[in-house]
Amino acid sequence: MSDIIRANNIKKFYRNGQVRIEALAGVDLTVEQGEMIAIMGPSGCGKTTMLNCLSGLDTIDEGDIFIRCDNLRDLSDRERTTYRAKNMGFVFQEFNLLPVLSAVENIELPMLVAKVPSNKAHKRALEMLALVGLADRARHRPAELSGGQRQRVTIARALTNAPAIVWADEPTGNLDSETALEIMDLLSRLNKENGQTFVIVTHAADVGQRAHRIITMRDGRILT
Repeated sequence: MSDIIRANNIKKFYRNGQVRIEALAGVDLTVEQGEMIAIMGPSGCGKTTMLNCLSGLDTIDEGDIFIRCDNLRDLSDRERTTYRAKNMGFVFQEFNLLPVLSAVENIELPMLVAKVPSNKAHKRALEMLALVGLADRARHRPAELSGGQRQRVTIARALTNAPAIVWADEPTGNLDSETALEIMDLLSRLNKENGQTFVIVTHAADVGQRAHRIITMRDGRILT
């Protein structure tokens, strides 16, 4: 396997008044293509900050982050946005679905924003719904779906561009234990069948156990 993510000595600082807080304190991390990793640790340890920096949602103050051979620090804000749209998918604890749109329309929307022709976007959205087992819920709005179904729609939306990397921040955080298990079964299947890389931030030990590797953080540093 080859590396798809490589972080070298990344540091991230925040300011709280006159106090400078080191959110990431010289993190080194390598993730291989097709690997599923779980980032774990106590609240405030830097898990979400690291995910946001690794994915280019946030910038770093020191160090380098390479996605394949591309250094995110060399890209402008606009270039990073385009890069994410082409190469990455995102799944968050909050489903971030528009309540006035149906499941298929929520999945279509990012493609339409990216100027994909509407007929192609619709076809792709239906394919993604079928992939996550919701072909029969295409016309349902979020309020008509269970929490697990809404998260499946979110995952389908994240997969529309066939991303090399899927970033997931507490993807089971709003779900009951049975539904959380179903979502992790789905992510594991997609990882195995599609060879996509998954980086998952989680507090849940049972979610972490499904990953190939657990990265433990504390105080902005990687312990293991």
